[in-house]
Amino acid sequence: MKQLILPHRLSSFWLTLLLGLPIASTVLVATQSNFQSSLEAATSRFWHQPAVPYRYRYFESAERMENPIARIEQEIALHQERLRQDSTSVLSQSSLATAYLQMARITGEGNWYLLAEQSAQRSLSSLPFGNSDALMLLARVAESKHDFTGALKLAAQEPGNKEAIGIQVTSNLAMGRLEIASQAVDQWVDILPSVSSLTLRALVKTAQGKDAEALQSFQDAIANEEPGELTGSARTRTLLGRFYYERGDLAQAEALYREALRIQPGLPIALLNLAQLKIRQGDYGAADRHYADIMATSRGTPRVFDSLILRGQARIQRLQGNDTQAQTLWSQAESLLRQTTGTEEAAAFGHRRDLARLLLERGNPQDIAAALPLMEAEVKIRRDAETLSTYAWALSANGKLQQAQQVIQEAIATGIRDANLYDRAAEINKALGNTAQAQTQAQKALEIDPQFGIASQNARNLAAGLGG
Repeated sequence: MKQLILPHRLSSFWLTLLLGLPIASTVLVATQSNFQSSLEAATSRFWHQPAVPYRYRYFESAERMENPIARIEQEIALHQERLRQDSTSVLSQSSLATAYLQMARITGEGNWYLLAEQSAQRSLSSLPFGNSDALMLLARVAESKHDFTGALKLAAQEPGNKEAIGIQVTSNLAMGRLEIASQAVDQWVDILPSVSSLTLRALVKTAQGKDAEALQSFQDAIANEEPGELTGSARTRTLLGRFYYERGDLAQAEALYREALRIQPGLPIALLNLAQLKIRQGDYGAADRHYADIMATSRGTPRVFDSLILRGQARIQRLQGNDTQAQTLWSQAESLLRQTTGTEEAAAFGHRRDLARLLLERGNPQDIAAALPLMEAEVKIRRDAETLSTYAWALSANGKLQQAQQVIQEAIATGIRDANLYDRAAEINKALGNTAQAQTQAQKALEIDPQFGIASQNARNLAAGLGG
């Protein structure tokens, strides 16, 4: 295999900036008045069949496949060689940018996004018109920076392009525009019902509160997977696992996470979510091992999920009463996150919310004060229920209870079924003296997740969501 040729030096700003490229955490929760009966019926149809429907069917072909990272490295080397022979080749430039983006999604290493952006820009400079691939690559990079408006503007230049439609779904979902996201994902599924489009439909349906439809979409996604779609197939099972986790079915969640890891060993989002599950179960040793498994795959380049690993490890130490070790780990995570929030441009990569959560969890007075302006800036970019919930947390921690109540109600009004969200609402109303309302919301949390309690609170805000 030819050696990869990378730029001799990436600017320190961009390396710092890309330390924290977000794992765009998608909320996997939903709301329905008849939720329990619908979910039970859908679950019965989905799981109680002679064969196990979530088992991957193509392991014979998968075993013959080479490591996906090695395959992409070969593609990168091939396109780099072609560009050495013809530096003006638009096709080679676009293909190289695509390979860089694939590598970013698989490894979580942020520098690949920069390389993808640079290659796509060169391709677009060589061919400004009719260059859909380069345009969509730039849109995906913009979305990874949480420049959702910019991503949508680029996508709008290619109406009908399935990649452009996908960007319309994910960007509008992050901005809290659920109806627009729903229309876009339905259009995508109509054009191409695939594991990717159907999984994304499942996420939109859960955000809209349509759990039975979400389960059906997950089932359809698994039914439509094809040989070779290892990353997509593993990702779908991870997200379905989180769907069950959020509803207190930890056994089902763990089975799905482990199947995802059987399909793609070492998949970071599966290991991150499995570690969260083990923290909730009180099995801190297993959680630590899962975090260590992710760290063991590091190739010396900063990755998008490194700060989340450190936050999880800090949570374990605090829960075990080792506050000194927890403080050390939080400091390391804070250092990584602050490198991506130190300037207005860098903050566009979306790590303000992660940093705000760390500060609120650590709980020092100066931390709590610093968290609020971070979230005030973040909600101008993202307005999904998860972001609103964190904003309400920051407001209430700073004594702004009336405003916190308004924000949490906005989050609830999205139709979301999230036990942590209702628990937050109950805490705010209790602080306001609204006892009856607080009790109603606490009961609602238990209806969504019958196992909700201290253990689940110990593990919240440590999951990975939609990802690449």
